[in-house]
Amino acid sequence: MTDQTNSHAALMDATYRRQRIIYDATRKYYLLGRDHLIRNLNPPEGGKVLEVACGTGRNLAKIADRYPGCDLYGLDISSEMLTSARAKLKGRATLAQADACNFDPAEVFGTPKFDRIILSYSLSMIPDWTAALATSARHLAPGGELHLVDFGDQQGLPAWFRAGLHAWLAKFHVTPRADLEHELTTLAQSLGAQSDTTPLYRSYARYGRLVAGSA
Repeated sequence: MTDQTNSHAALMDATYRRQRIIYDATRKYYLLGRDHLIRNLNPPEGGKVLEVACGTGRNLAKIADRYPGCDLYGLDISSEMLTSARAKLKGRATLAQADACNFDPAEVFGTPKFDRIILSYSLSMIPDWTAALATSARHLAPGGELHLVDFGDQQGLPAWFRAGLHAWLAKFHVTPRADLEHELTTLAQSLGAQSDTTPLYRSYARYGRLVAGSA
């Protein structure tokens, strides 16, 4: 990994070394929309599903329960988070440490393409988040789908709530991406793909999907 990647990995390890123990119990109250994403994932029977920045493995565990028979993969830059993911998943997914902005799945997992790729509350934590988004999209199989959920603009919520949320998130190195919809649309156009986004919970969160071309 590059020096920049190592630096970010160290920051994430320091941030989550202790938090990972209580992460799932606390984040369920404000990482809203993750289950909406999982319900809409609909991978093909026996399909390959990758979560980029898989964290504790919470989403992959739920996907394993909902869509049995799929081959599941997860990567994260934090070795601390992967410790929790391995304990939670108990071999139900293939996990690896890698940089979301620059990874080669054929090298990391032995498979170059995926039917579904997930980015769940991760782009708001990745400094070069547009690179992570583009890298994930490039690894979709023909007709594959990229599903993402992250913080929205909260325009349907009171200003005091937005200010308080952003101040709280900053303590954990989280920055909501105001231009997420624009970047997803632009990326889809450049790839000859289709995309759509949906605000959730009065725009607290935003769910997006990019569908790769069939050829």
